[in-house]
Amino acid sequence: MGRQSVADSRRDGVFSHYDHGPFFCEMFGRRGLSHTRLIRRRLDELDIPTLRRRARDAARELFNLGITFTVYSEREAIDRILPFDLIPRVLSKADWATIESGVQQRVTAINLFLHDVYHGEKIIRDKVVPEELVKGNANYRPEMRNVDPPHGTYVHICGTDIVRDETGRFRVLEDNARTPSGVSYVIENRHLMMRAFADLANGIPIADVDQYGSQLARTMADVAPVGVDQPTIALLSPGVFNSAYFEHVFLAREMGAVLVEGQDLVVIDDHVFMKTTGGLEAVHVIYRRIDDDFLDPKVFRADSLLGVPGLFEAYRKGHVTLANAIGTGVADDKAIYAYMPRIIRYYLDQEPIIANVDTHICREAEGLAYTLDNLASLVTKPVGESGGYGVVVGPAASRRELADLRAKLRRKPENFISQPVVQLSVSPTFTGRAVEPRHVDLRPFALTGRKTWVLPGGLSRVAMRRGSLIVNSSQGGGSKDTWVLA
Repeated sequence: MGRQSVADSRRDGVFSHYDHGPFFCEMFGRRGLSHTRLIRRRLDELDIPTLRRRARDAARELFNLGITFTVYSEREAIDRILPFDLIPRVLSKADWATIESGVQQRVTAINLFLHDVYHGEKIIRDKVVPEELVKGNANYRPEMRNVDPPHGTYVHICGTDIVRDETGRFRVLEDNARTPSGVSYVIENRHLMMRAFADLANGIPIADVDQYGSQLARTMADVAPVGVDQPTIALLSPGVFNSAYFEHVFLAREMGAVLVEGQDLVVIDDHVFMKTTGGLEAVHVIYRRIDDDFLDPKVFRADSLLGVPGLFEAYRKGHVTLANAIGTGVADDKAIYAYMPRIIRYYLDQEPIIANVDTHICREAEGLAYTLDNLASLVTKPVGESGGYGVVVGPAASRRELADLRAKLRRKPENFISQPVVQLSVSPTFTGRAVEPRHVDLRPFALTGRKTWVLPGGLSRVAMRRGSLIVNSSQGGGSKDTWVLA
């Protein structure tokens, strides 16, 4: 048992056998965290049967409310609830101040970078970021050259994946600047937590998350086309078979927007209209949850049945705003990620508030050589994937997996980056039989219209398997409520 857990736990409480080992613990820290003392004491007054009963009630409620996501395999699509852990992850006011300012800084730099690469390309000419990394990127959209979104905002909704290392320092693991998902779980987790565990939160000043929907609507209104004071906002979904459809319904309801699919919209004279029983109604802002490729078959993939013919031209002429803008994927590519510290210094003349995880770019000879020499000790990631797919954690990989990866690296090194294994922090998690440490990350959500606002908290994802570092829901991960103390 870790020293601090012994000191802080009653022998018969839920932390009696909790041992966070060498990892930084979000509840206990390394030497004790004063801001979690009361929460620890209340939890430790419970016993395992009580936790089990409350966890069972929470899981049943998730099913009853239809809070699910879809996992697709080669053979089938399965609706699952996102496993929910009752023990919250708690952030101090000081922790949150670092995260909030770090995310705001990063989003500002990303928007400046996107404006630059689609206009003057100064950062390329100054050789801060290689031209081939931008223009050779599959997510770079030449159609966006000289298109000016309102307020210069390209990334209206951003999810930044942050981890805490073994020393307790925060580090950015990944930027999600296209269509980041998961915020609905942040809000539903809080509702569920307050129903299942109101006594744990009693009297503790926890920052509210319920304002996300209204803040999102305000952000969409901020970026409405010029001259539109009361915009009609629509959320464009691929439809009911999309893995995140629950979230699309949830967000449309939360911000008072209309949920539409491509077939519900039509473009006439470069203006977008929604088909209603009362006739056509103008649409001014579209929060789209469809990838660039499928937005407009006239400009992108001609075989797309999900998009709206003519949408890009309406967007280019400023008659409708798309959130996020087209072409933002070039900024959240895993290879560009490695340059983010330099991008922040270049545009803002500041040091990054939250550092990156060290990254080796395999398209560069030095990065490839290092990766091949140290494959068994690195985490290697394909640059074009998300959701944890294709990630190889060297220390946990078999010889055959490493051999396959080595062949792929030699064949297409530009498809990969590598990073050292970060010893992610852990958080006490109820396994059904005991409370044990599980690795976690955090995805705060930032909204940017005229300025950037960050939802206090974020999605704490949990690797439910002992020792696993993969927290993605599609790979078996779960989630926790995240409490930011005021």
